[in-house]
Amino acid sequence: MDKFKNKYRIPSARLQNWDYRSDGAYFITICTKNREPFFGEILDANVSIMKLNELGKLAEQYWLTIPAHFPYVELGNFVVMPNHIHGILIIDKMDDGFVCGVDPVGFVETLHATSLPKNADRQMSHISPKSGSISTIIRSYKSVVSKHARAIHPNFEWQTRFHDHIIRNADSFETIQNYIFNNPANWSNDKFYQ
Repeated sequence: MDKFKNKYRIPSARLQNWDYRSDGAYFITICTKNREPFFGEILDANVSIMKLNELGKLAEQYWLTIPAHFPYVELGNFVVMPNHIHGILIIDKMDDGFVCGVDPVGFVETLHATSLPKNADRQMSHISPKSGSISTIIRSYKSVVSKHARAIHPNFEWQTRFHDHIIRNADSFETIQNYIFNNPANWSNDKFYQ
């Protein structure tokens, strides 16, 4: 395991040779800390409808606004579950003339190390999410949801990381879209079920 500032760091789960700013479809899973059911509950085991509470509605509302803040992103299926979110983000920078490095307006931007010494700035830029990347989008999303959720529930927290899967073909895309759509119906068999 590598060290950063004399502390052990967990190696990145990201695909090492992939630029996460690249056009493509990404299956994203974001969990709440300790899989706490902050977002609501699944009603009626037979019908399996996700009933969003106030925090769940915030999580859904801000997911829906991602394309407004990141105009090169299109949303695929997504679902807010009691303790996690599944969604597909499609990056398409070719069609809208987006230029990497232009900050979107509205979401919380993070890790801009403007006041750090030059060597720290260089080190932060090496480990920080790159503008226009999946990590930047998710970090901004988690930040804005946290800000508003903590006004309602001060103990709200996300798990520190998120899971991503690069969707490589149409069959995989369709399988994942169906998985997301059917997630509430399969809640009792879900690995995040508590």
